[in-house]
Amino acid sequence: MLSVDALQKRLGDFAMRDVSFDVAEGDYFVLLGASGVGKTVLLETLAGLVVPDGGRIVLDGADITATRIQKRRMALVYQDQALFPHMSVKRNIAYGLPGSSWSRRRAHETVEALAATVGASGLLHRHPGTLSGGEAQRVALARALATQPRCLLLDEPLAFLDARARGRMRGLLRALNRQGHTMVHVTHDYEEALSLASHVGIMENGRVVQTGTPTEVFHHPKSEFVAQFVGIRNFFHGTLEPTPEDGIHRFITHGLALHIATNAQPGPGSLILRSEDITLSQTRTDMSAQNSFLGTVVDIAPSARGVEVIIDIGVEVAALVTERAVEHFHLHCGQKIWAGFKATAARFIEE
Repeated sequence: MLSVDALQKRLGDFAMRDVSFDVAEGDYFVLLGASGVGKTVLLETLAGLVVPDGGRIVLDGADITATRIQKRRMALVYQDQALFPHMSVKRNIAYGLPGSSWSRRRAHETVEALAATVGASGLLHRHPGTLSGGEAQRVALARALATQPRCLLLDEPLAFLDARARGRMRGLLRALNRQGHTMVHVTHDYEEALSLASHVGIMENGRVVQTGTPTEVFHHPKSEFVAQFVGIRNFFHGTLEPTPEDGIHRFITHGLALHIATNAQPGPGSLILRSEDITLSQTRTDMSAQNSFLGTVVDIAPSARGVEVIIDIGVEVAALVTERAVEHFHLHCGQKIWAGFKATAARFIEE
C-alpha cells in the first residue's frame, strides 16, 4: 500500500539517507528512534511538506513523490496538535472536510460522526485553549480523519499526555487501526511501540536499520544499537569457537567462555541475552542452566518490570528479578551470587 524507497534529504548538518520500508494496508507501522534521528522529517516528507533530494514514495501503486499535499491522501497529526485556537472544536474538525460542495447538513453529520469516533462529542462547542492534552489530541485526530486519508501519519502523539490520558489514547489508536485505518506512527518510546505496532522500524542516524514484527525486532535485534534501544542490556562482542557439542558452541568474550546453542558459523560476532533469561541462585547446585557463574552484585535498581541486578561474572550481566527474589536472596551490593542461563536463551549475531 505504502512503499518508501531510498528516500534522501539533507537539512544542514542532518541527513536522512536511503530510507526504505513498506507498510501494508491496515498495518500499524511504528518507527522507533531517539530524538534527532529524522523521524519528524520523514513524516513531513511523506506528507509532502518536505521535498526529498532523492528516492520515491509510492502509495497504492502510484508514485506520489512530487504530488501536491492536497492530492496525497495522507494526514499528519503533530504532537502539539496544531489546532486553530480561534475556531471551535466543531470548526476545527470541519476544516478537514474534503470540499465545499457538501451540504451543511452532510458536513454537520460527518463532523458529529467523527467526533463520536474519537470520543469528542461533548467538546464540539469548546475552543482549543480550554481542552486538556488528551482532548486536543482527539480533536486533531478527528480533523485528520475528516480528510479521508489513505494513511494516517502520527508524530509522537502521546508525548505530552499524562499516564491516564496515554492509556486512553492508545486504546483509541488501536480502535482506529481495527476499523481499517493504516497508521505510520513515530516515537522514541519502546513500550509505546510494543503496545501499538503490528510492524516496527528502527531509525538510527537518518536510516531505517531494521524492520519487522515487534517479536522479530525486539527479540532478534540485528545490531548492538537496536538491542540497546529495545532494552536488551546484555550484549557482548567476542568470538564463536568451532567446537560444537550437540549443537552447543563456546562463545569467548573478555576471556570468559559462554555456552550457546546456535547454527551460526564460527568467527567474530556478538552475543545477546535478555535480562529476564538470567536466573540467580545461592549455590551452584540450584542451577540447571548450562551457563553458571559465581559473581558479585555491583548494583541493584528498580525498573518498570521488576528489579535489575547487575552481577560481575568476569563481564557485567544484568538480571531482571522480582522484588520477592531480592528479599529471598537478601541481595545487596558486594554479595556473592550464582548467575545462570540456558544455552538456548542466548543468541549469536555474526559480524
